[in-house]
Amino acid sequence: MVQTKEATATEITVRRVAGRIGADVSGIDLSAELDDATVSAIRRELLVHRVLFFRDQDIDHAQHIAFGRHFGDLTRRPGKQHGIAPEGFPEVLSVDRNAEHERYGKDYEERFRRKWVSALAGWHSDLTPAVNPPSMSILRAEKTPPYGGDTQWTNMVAAYEGLSKPLRDFVDTLRAEHAFFTAVNLLHTDPEDREILKMYCDLPQVAIHPVVRVHPETGERALFVSPGSTTRIMGLSQVESRRVLDLLFEHLTSAEYTVRFRWEPGSIAFWDNRSTCHFAPTDFAHYDNERVMHRVTILGDVPVGVDGSVSELVSGEPMAAW
Repeated sequence: MVQTKEATATEITVRRVAGRIGADVSGIDLSAELDDATVSAIRRELLVHRVLFFRDQDIDHAQHIAFGRHFGDLTRRPGKQHGIAPEGFPEVLSVDRNAEHERYGKDYEERFRRKWVSALAGWHSDLTPAVNPPSMSILRAEKTPPYGGDTQWTNMVAAYEGLSKPLRDFVDTLRAEHAFFTAVNLLHTDPEDREILKMYCDLPQVAIHPVVRVHPETGERALFVSPGSTTRIMGLSQVESRRVLDLLFEHLTSAEYTVRFRWEPGSIAFWDNRSTCHFAPTDFAHYDNERVMHRVTILGDVPVGVDGSVSELVSGEPMAAW
């Protein structure tokens, strides 16, 4: 009879890696069966540190899915999605540069980056154009480039708390629209752009969320806007909306709220999508390399604002569970 190893909470070691966000977790094998105490300990540390980093984890797609399901249902996104699901594992989103170049064209990354409306445009929380964005994301590295390719996260609770009280009181009352490709100037797209957009997202999603959401587990207030997805603040003029959003974007991406992670094969990052924003790497597309990542996301609830108002669906469908 094959004996299955079981991981226990007493084995876990957690070490902070930045001033306001991020922790390395060691002493645990995520390929093992996790007992309830271990799952609870990981969730507790996630709520404290926002993003957890695991190294040297030799897990496959099935084990990745099993780990994710300890924390909730996995998301099924309506329509096509950026990335490719490995055969037999539709719950997993694989991000493979070579596969993406074959699908969208070799220069598609640089093509869209040249159309960014600002240098902060890559910062985003996962899938906020959905009315119920994922609560958590778990990203696993299979192949990584020899240099470059780091990911950054920022603590949106700390960023909110870092605002002056009058500004906190103001943004508590606001709501904002979220949509895909907000941070890319595609108002005058050429035919190739339109084809890529169609392949990238065939079912556009748009939602209106509170600018400040109340975390459903901790009760903390967190900024809930991002340069990559937030289009405008409802009820403000175009100029007012742009000025307020630019102020918030510059503030929430300040280095004091962030952490940076160097990927290696077998690395895993597990983050709370409700209280963080992250910035995908942009410094490795110019040279030949392999970078293959796999992600699962945990189904989230509908965000709630400080005044109790809930997010609204404008276009598309809510995310569902597998």
